[in-house]
Amino acid sequence: MIPADDLHAQFPPDFVWGVATSSFQIEGAAQEDGKGESIWDRFCRQPGVIADASDGLVACDHYHRLDGDLDLIASLGVDAYRFSISWPRVQPLGFGAWNEAGLAFYDRLVDGLLARGVRPYVTLNHWDFPQALQERGGWAQRDTVHRFVDYARGIQRRLGDRIAAITTHNEPWVIAMLGHESGTFAPGIKSRRTAIQVAHHLLLSHGLALQALRADGAQARLGIVLNLAHIEPATETPADQAQMRIDDARGRRWYTDPLFKGCYPQEVLDELGGDAPVVEPGDLATIATPLDYLGVNYYSRGVASADGSFDAARSGLALTEMGWEIYPRGLTELLLTLHREYRLPPVYITESGGAFKDALTADGRVHDTDRTEYLRSHIAAVAEALRQGVPMAGYMVWSLMDNFEWASGYAKRFGIVYVDYASRQRTLKDSARWYRDFLAGRY
Repeated sequence: MIPADDLHAQFPPDFVWGVATSSFQIEGAAQEDGKGESIWDRFCRQPGVIADASDGLVACDHYHRLDGDLDLIASLGVDAYRFSISWPRVQPLGFGAWNEAGLAFYDRLVDGLLARGVRPYVTLNHWDFPQALQERGGWAQRDTVHRFVDYARGIQRRLGDRIAAITTHNEPWVIAMLGHESGTFAPGIKSRRTAIQVAHHLLLSHGLALQALRADGAQARLGIVLNLAHIEPATETPADQAQMRIDDARGRRWYTDPLFKGCYPQEVLDELGGDAPVVEPGDLATIATPLDYLGVNYYSRGVASADGSFDAARSGLALTEMGWEIYPRGLTELLLTLHREYRLPPVYITESGGAFKDALTADGRVHDTDRTEYLRSHIAAVAEALRQGVPMAGYMVWSLMDNFEWASGYAKRFGIVYVDYASRQRTLKDSARWYRDFLAGRY
C-alpha cells in the first residue's frame, strides 16, 4: 500500500475531492414552502421504526442555514459537493405541478456553490420519494419509471446548465431490499417479489432518464451510484465459497451486470423463480445505456458464511458505531474486481466514511482520530486502485455533517462536521481539519 505521508502526490491534478450529503438527512423544513410529503416523512411517524423515535422535520436545518453551510463547504477546500434534490420539494406529488419555491432553493444552492468555486454534483433520488406517488403503487408500478424521467428532465431544464454531474439513483439496492423486502426503511414493505420488481424499475428508469437527458442536450455528466462491498468467504470451505459467489451475485452483480452487460445474473434469476422481475423487451438494452461515470459507495467488506455464523464483533477488526468492520483493503479489491469484469467509465467514490462516538471536549473540539485514520486509509486504498489501473476520478467523504441517519435516527454520527442538535451549531471535527489540510497538499 502507498505510504500515508506521500498520499496526496498519488492523485492526478484533475482528481475530484468532495463531501456529500442528502436532502432528507439535512434539510429539514419538511412542511414549508409548498414541499410535498415524502415516504420518509410518513415512515418516521410509524412507532418503533426509527431507533430514537426522531424524524427529519428539522434535521440539520440546512434549508434555513444554506449560506453558512456553503461557506463551511468552501472552507474545506473541496472541488465538489454531492447533494440530492428532494423530489417532493420541487414536485410535491411526483407528477404534475412544480413547486417554484423548492426549485428556487436549489437554484440558490447551485449558484452559491459556483460562486464559491465548488462544483455541484446532483443526485435525483436519494430515497425521499413522493408519498403521493407511493400511494399510486410507487416503484413497484412501471408508470413510476416514466414519472421519474419527467422529473429528471424538469431538473435538467432548471439546473442542467450549471451542474457538473447528475446521478439518477443513490443505492438502488437499499431502496429495493431495505425498503421493500425487509421493510426496515421507507416505505416499509415486506415482499421479496415486490423488492425485485422495484430494483428492475429503478434500473430501467435510470436508463430511460439517461437517454432522455442526452436527447434534451445534457451538459452534465450522467451516472448512477451503487453501494457495493468486496465479499470474502468466512472460511475456505466449498460451502462458504459458494455462499460468497451467490452473495456477490445478489448484492453487486444484480446491478452491475445489467448496467454493463445488459443481463441479470442467471444464478440469481434461477434462485428467484416466480419472484423474478417482469422484464419487457428492450428493458435490458435500455438499462445498459452507457454511463459517463459510476459512483461507488463503500463502507465495509461482506463476509459470506453458509451457516450464517460469521460475527463481525469477533473478527478481530475494529468496528464503526454501525457495527461495520473497518476494512480499507476491501475497497481496493472491490475496485479491481469491477475493473476486471467490466469496461468501466470514470469511477467516483461517492460515499466513504464511518460513524464513531463523537463528543465536544472542553477545548471546544471533536478529536475523532478514528475517523481521520478511516479517511486516510480509504484514500490510500483508492490510490492503490488507481496505481493498478482502475479509472478513478474522485473521492467524496460521507458525510459533510452529522445528520439523520435513517432508521438509526440521530444516534450515529458520520459527519466530519459536528452538529449540536439542540442549537444546530456546526463545529469542525479534527477529521475535517485533516481533510482540509490534506487537500491543501500539507499531507
